[in-house]
Amino acid sequence: MLERLESELRLRGLSEETIKTYKFYNQKFLEFIKKNPDEITEEDVKLYLSSLISKGAANTTIALVKSALFFFYTELLDKKFDIKTPKIAKKVPVVLTKDEIKKLINSVGNKKHKLILQLLYSTGMRLSECVNLKVGDIEFDEGIIWIRHGKGAKDRVVIPSKKLMHELREFVSGLNSNEYVFRGRKGKLSKRNIQKIVSIAAKRAGISKKVSPHTLRHTFATHLLESGVDIRKIQVLLGHSNLSTTQIYTSVSRSELKKIKNPLDEI
Repeated sequence: MLERLESELRLRGLSEETIKTYKFYNQKFLEFIKKNPDEITEEDVKLYLSSLISKGAANTTIALVKSALFFFYTELLDKKFDIKTPKIAKKVPVVLTKDEIKKLINSVGNKKHKLILQLLYSTGMRLSECVNLKVGDIEFDEGIIWIRHGKGAKDRVVIPSKKLMHELREFVSGLNSNEYVFRGRKGKLSKRNIQKIVSIAAKRAGISKKVSPHTLRHTFATHLLESGVDIRKIQVLLGHSNLSTTQIYTSVSRSELKKIKNPLDEI
């Protein structure tokens, strides 16, 4: 039955990571409940989710497990479940200042590592998109980079800095178009490697905030908003399907908040 789940997820164009996650949680659920999928009831799902909550699982994990189970049982097996789970707290993303970005980039001596940091900040691309970037995705004469098969299997264009494009051209010189830009021992550099590069750079730069590759994506979006770029353009650059996802950056843009005149000052 889990093969059917995998086939359906692939047909809908979901990422390999999502497929792996959905299969994992459905397998764990069946091992816990010890029933065949056709015998599963709403109470079984509630019992499993309750057990995860009692073990201290985060609300985000509960929501992900629920989504994985609901996809299998309500979408594929046509069962009717109505289960309420804890709401996910909306956290304001961590954003670096421009000074912190400079310190972060300048703390790195390795050319490849520095290019990775600059690319993540300059384009706002996701970690998986950086890992899978190929030489042929970069159009140097046009000054653009194609993100192929991004989230939701969508292609989009990002516009890196001109300085970065010049450095990238030198970096990939001699490579063919099908090669990965950032190469590791097994072909492409792993996600874990890039996460370590960002984390170590943040420590060297003396940044106390928790910094990850996604922090640079958040920072890219926030700095664009602060410089007056229309939020709908930022939505396109980030590859967000819904504007509401992009609008979270309006809550972290301190420079925009500072433009608001306090009513006491108007009296």
